[in-house]
Amino acid sequence: MTRVRITYNAPVVLTFTLAAVAVFLLAGPFDGSQLDPSSLKSWFVAFPTFSYGAHSYVGLFSHILGHASWAHLLGNFTLILLLGPILEERHGSLGLLAMILITALVTGLANVAFSNHVVLGASGVAFMMILLASTANIRRREIPLTFIAVAMIYLGGELYRAFTATDNISHLTHLIGGLAGALFGFLGARARAEPKLVVGVTKASGR
Repeated sequence: MTRVRITYNAPVVLTFTLAAVAVFLLAGPFDGSQLDPSSLKSWFVAFPTFSYGAHSYVGLFSHILGHASWAHLLGNFTLILLLGPILEERHGSLGLLAMILITALVTGLANVAFSNHVVLGASGVAFMMILLASTANIRRREIPLTFIAVAMIYLGGELYRAFTATDNISHLTHLIGGLAGALFGFLGARARAEPKLVVGVTKASGR
């Protein structure tokens, strides 16, 4: 009888998902009311200033683990679990982890620079993965039409909503995440296109 084995095939993506679920279960949802700096959930939001001590600095990275509701969490991680394993296989676990952390840091710093509200959630990472996945077929001196279409639909839509929507969604986070994914994709394509130096070694034959 053939045994079926379940594998932990994408350690970064799966650990990220489990950590976000654990944070939500332990810290609870965030309803947008005044945040108590002494509460557990205050460690999982990005504050708009650095006046909250260690919370402000940890939150630059940890805000991607906090979520306002189950719908918010499921919406983000449906995309992350769909795209993440493919990207982790393509770029490696360390490579994808670095992209996630850089995206978190940049969105956290942008929130300090341009916003007066706390921000939380992995939507920036989800948008990063969407644009990164769309750069899969980029070649030297070529830009796939599919990438242009995805950029117009997602980034164009977020740019429009950033100026017209009255919801509590951080469209700036989505834009930064998408731009980060596009940048990672182009840098990765450029690295693959660069010629590699191959050093040959000639062995002397003896008699």
